[in-house]
Amino acid sequence: METVIIDMKDELKEQDIKRVAKLLRSGEIVAFPTETVYGVGADATNEAAVQKIFQAKGRPGDNPLNVLVASKEELYELVQDVPEYVEKMLDAFSPGPITYVLKNKGRVAKTVTAGLPTLGVRIPDHPVALSIIREAKVPLAAPSANRSGKPSPTKAEHVIEDLYGRIAAIVDGGATNIGLESTVVDCTGDHPVILRPGAITAEQIADATGLSCTVYEKKAANAKTQAPALKYKHYTPEVPLILVNVEKMEMEILKAKAENKRIALIYQTAELAQLEVDEKLRLGDDEVEVAQQLYEILRSFKNEKVDVVFCEYPIFEHNQAIINRLTEAAAKIIE
Repeated sequence: METVIIDMKDELKEQDIKRVAKLLRSGEIVAFPTETVYGVGADATNEAAVQKIFQAKGRPGDNPLNVLVASKEELYELVQDVPEYVEKMLDAFSPGPITYVLKNKGRVAKTVTAGLPTLGVRIPDHPVALSIIREAKVPLAAPSANRSGKPSPTKAEHVIEDLYGRIAAIVDGGATNIGLESTVVDCTGDHPVILRPGAITAEQIADATGLSCTVYEKKAANAKTQAPALKYKHYTPEVPLILVNVEKMEMEILKAKAENKRIALIYQTAELAQLEVDEKLRLGDDEVEVAQQLYEILRSFKNEKVDVVFCEYPIFEHNQAIINRLTEAAAKIIE
């Protein structure tokens, strides 16, 4: 398949938006930016189109897809039995980086929910994404636009690397703003439960709703896959990533050198800059900047240059989203 690249970095041209919307309505799949990461979208009501997402990504069929809509009204059309506190969350956080898991009304293709009674729905806060959804006039099933298991894409170049030749078009809207996937919140109970940490925190949700908000602890053996990243390994870089406590970093590097391994180092603490490795990259001091750059950093290390990537751990220990993505990406953690 020939993949068309459509440039929307500097201007949203009406003819380009209409072109993308026409592709989506005709059952094709298209990648485009959101404020979190790039997504690959398909008409969520079209079973054949949704199947193309699973095929292009190499995604397991029992891993549900989140759906993007352009308004609160469109969200309510897809779900039912919505608790009152969700209205408060919508007012506080949407459009934005938060996905609401609610009881499915049955208006999307069955493959979208992977057989579950729930559906994850989000209103993105990005001009390109919103323009495309509005013009397409259909809800879009839209997981991250990467090959399944790899770090999510935050630039069109990442999508091209993973999905070129597998999808109809890639909309280049420049780098994403947040850089990590949305906060996913189970809203089917009496109080909200975070299934996947993101930019919207439990404290913010509690403040907005007046209710306690807990964070789900993944138990791999019996995890219910109510949302992406609850069952399968995600965010895995090409080169094995090992998270290492600062005090043990030098020893682990010496061990790897003794095994003739080519070593890359991701660090933040200044003293680690003195360690001799093949490649070295310092994370910024600002956790917003780190979140924006994390996936690009993980994607930058290639097998032809290094054999292992050591990363200082923990980094911004209070930031659950960053910690979650690093631990999910890691092959090993040495504390």
